[in-house]
Amino acid sequence: HLHRASLLLPALEAALANFSGGAAGGVVQPVRTVLPVPRHGGYLGVMPAYSAADDALTTKLVTFYEHLKDSSVPSHQATVLLFDPSNGTLKAVLDGSVITAKRTAAVSAIATKLLMPPFAEVLCILGAGVQAYSHYDIFTELFTFKEVRIWNRTKERAEQFASAVSGPVRVCSSAQEAVTGADVIVTVTMATAPILFGDWVKPGAHINAVGASRPDWRELDDELMKNSVLFVDSRDAALTESGDVILSGAEIFAELGEVLKGTKPALPEKTTVFKSLGMAVEDTVAAKFVYDAWSAGN
Repeated sequence: HLHRASLLLPALEAALANFSGGAAGGVVQPVRTVLPVPRHGGYLGVMPAYSAADDALTTKLVTFYEHLKDSSVPSHQATVLLFDPSNGTLKAVLDGSVITAKRTAAVSAIATKLLMPPFAEVLCILGAGVQAYSHYDIFTELFTFKEVRIWNRTKERAEQFASAVSGPVRVCSSAQEAVTGADVIVTVTMATAPILFGDWVKPGAHINAVGASRPDWRELDDELMKNSVLFVDSRDAALTESGDVILSGAEIFAELGEVLKGTKPALPEKTTVFKSLGMAVEDTVAAKFVYDAWSAGN
């Protein structure tokens, strides 16, 4: 039901705008609770949300483990619980990993549509995990790039990615090679220290920074964070959870929802960063989309 994540875009755009609309937007969503599992180096995140516009109530449970010895186990695993908001009954248990991958890439695509330079020709993806595939799928569906490049710390995984996707991808031997001259950059790594540096980035490029979801993890260096116009999904979450934002001291210009509402400009002529942490209301919208499609089919 989420094969074409682009079908989610209108619902996600509305949810982002409603979230940034405050109480009038009807989105109730705390900043996620993150419980460390110190013995095993992992985390459990709990992400509840209610959307009045969709009349949908969910919570997502997500585990993320940084550097697993067993690489057959994904770093992120998730389950979404969908409730009947009128009486609290559990209606469905959904695979949250697929929902997370697809909705995250769809929100990056929304940011890119608003913020990328007008004649973007080169897409660069740093990282070759689940999010690299979901971003590649929706970006090549929605936008026309003349070249797609990929870099991964383990080159074999980048080569595996290039041979698995539907179109031509250039495997780069360094992050700098991949980034140089790119118009749109997507960072989807498990990096805990910067792997993308401002002096590599073409002026006017747009960056979707998706990894580094902890307050002490980084993907982008200070130069890039401070010399770009910074957009986020949630100000509160970015100031609590994003090492890229907290440790650089970069100033947040706008939430994506404010741009969608028309209260803040997009500034595609500038170098822009969208720091994506993912929000529970995005899972809510996606889970309801899947459930409604499944119900209609039955």
